[in-house]
Amino acid sequence: MSVEPGRQWDYLLNTWLELDVPEGWRAEIDEGEIRLVPPPNVGHNVIAGEVHRALLECLPREVGVYQTLGTEIVPLEKLYVPDLVVVDKTRLVAQEASIDAAGLLMAVEITSKRTARLDRTKKLWAYGHAPVPLFLLVDRFDEEGPTVTLFSEPDQGRYQRGVRTPFGQPVELPEPFAIALATEGFPADK
Repeated sequence: MSVEPGRQWDYLLNTWLELDVPEGWRAEIDEGEIRLVPPPNVGHNVIAGEVHRALLECLPREVGVYQTLGTEIVPLEKLYVPDLVVVDKTRLVAQEASIDAAGLLMAVEITSKRTARLDRTKKLWAYGHAPVPLFLLVDRFDEEGPTVTLFSEPDQGRYQRGVRTPFGQPVELPEPFAIALATEGFPADK
């Protein structure tokens, strides 16, 4: 089907909104295409649950932590579905199915074998362009062993700072979190 020039993003977004995605799967828009991401495995879900719980315990009630919320990177015409997002709840009131990534406090991606390269490159770049102030990358498949990297200080599409921590050591999250995120219980895939 041919789409009128300049209307491709609207067409993709409307198609994304109408998709009937199988249970547990996620649909994302990247490079002018809609792609399906399969459900995560048990280890992935354990990590997501632990991070979710830790974040909820340190944040005020007006800030929410959400799993699988459609997140648009408007300047790049991309839509990702991060594993977790942290956002002020007032930003969700008038939203239909997705939110603007520029309003996030933090995005969290947990790698799988299939998505590790995308999470480390395209999503890092996109969240920096949004700009999302903090991007937490839980990389179970890092070549040097499982790590958690906190990217911060986005400027002109690039994170100026990245602090990499191996599983088993706490990750220091700045305000508004102000916690040491425990990682010793994170399962690492082989």
